Amino acid sequence: MSQTTVRIDPHVHSEASYDGHDPVELLLEQAAEVGLDGVVVTDHDVIHESVRAAALAPEYGLLGIPGVEVSTAVGHLLAIGVDEMPPRRTGLKETVGWVRDHGGIAVVPHPFQRSRHGVPRRHLVDCDAIEVFNSWLFTGYRNRRARRFAAERGYPGVAASDAHSVPHVGRAYTELVIDDADRDTLDGKQVLDAVRSGATRMRGRRQPVVDSVRHYAVGTARKSGYYARVGALKGRSGLVRGAQLLSDAASR
Repeated sequence: MSQTTVRIDPHVHSEASYDGHDPVELLLEQAAEVGLDGVVVTDHDVIHESVRAAALAPEYGLLGIPGVEVSTAVGHLLAIGVDEMPPRRTGLKETVGWVRDHGGIAVVPHPFQRSRHGVPRRHLVDCDAIEVFNSWLFTGYRNRRARRFAAERGYPGVAASDAHSVPHVGRAYTELVIDDADRDTLDGKQVLDAVRSGATRMRGRRQPVVDSVRHYAVGTARKSGYYARVGALKGRSGLVRGAQLLSDAASR
């Protein structure tokens, strides 16, 4: 029986989030650079950029899986594997049901941390997985609490960077061991099934200062290069358009 191991960062934000900073192209480029097999862009209560990222992902050698971080009545929920927006501000159980009905998985991110809209313990009654390692929980206490909760109740655990800018992509990620899978034909459904089955391993840590500085430097350079390319393309487009307008005016 063959096994394939894939590395997914299932909780990443783009500039479409109110607190995100970078376009999906840069997030995908960074994910490929650090050796991930895929990222799920989970912007806050908007899904259009995630759907676009999933469509672009194969160009970067990555799996394309859309998703969103939706605000429920009791806290945030990652809806992974859906390509349309779940209802907002509804009950957790109802939202989880909607996500499942639309072929996705419902993952509770940074649970119990109310300052970040984590679902309180008393409301966490049903989901497909729990984020037991979030790279932004600096003390580790919340991660340990989430890990104990998931283990006691038999929920699969996932790890994620919760990146809001390029350098943090992949700071934490989930390894999935998938049986009878061919890497060349692997798809999002197999990844979701692996999470549901609990075939997950958590990978992540707070980075040493030296590594953080290096990642920031690489990410900053990549971002500068990206916007330079975009600016150049816009500049050429503007010159072409200007020449066309002059030509049109001269021919009148």
